[in-house]
Amino acid sequence: MAFSDNLKNIREKEGMSQQDLADKLGISQKAVYSYEKGIRVPNVLLAYYMATALGTTVETLVNGTGNATRTAYKRR
Repeated sequence: MAFSDNLKNIREKEGMSQQDLADKLGISQKAVYSYEKGIRVPNVLLAYYMATALGTTVETLVNGTGNATRTAYKRR
């Protein structure tokens, strides 16, 4: 899944509206909408704040799972 899909799914799972997330991040609801639609991509710092506000990690927002990267790069 794409970042935008993961963001929306996790936000909804946490029971937050776009406005709730926007208020926690100090951004507009329209900005959250644009991240969820894939119109914009947040910078690393904002992605970190998003993950923190949603109780997850940036890795989960990006990959959809917390251990996908570790598994992919595991040494043999």
